[in-house]
Amino acid sequence: MEDAIADADVVNVLRIQLERQKKGLFPTPREYARIFGINEERLKLAKKNVLVMHPGPMNRGLEISPDVAYGRFSAIEEQVNNGVAVRMAVLSLTLADEECA
Repeated sequence: MEDAIADADVVNVLRIQLERQKKGLFPTPREYARIFGINEERLKLAKKNVLVMHPGPMNRGLEISPDVAYGRFSAIEEQVNNGVAVRMAVLSLTLADEECA
């Protein structure tokens, strides 16, 4: 995980889909957070002004620590707030291209 974060401009975290983890692919949530979770200590490896993104919803304390999720480098709230508008714009542009074809 540290190699992936080192010198990163952006750290994009995805949600662990706990509803699909019935097979026990990781021992415990605590163990997952310890091995893979994005926390302040790991974030220090990234560039000085790293941007942290997550499309939501978040499992705070699992894939991302609350201090990172709500910290000064987080763009998560803005990302989630703009997500629907961005998807609508992409669909509109895609459909407009199909009409022109």
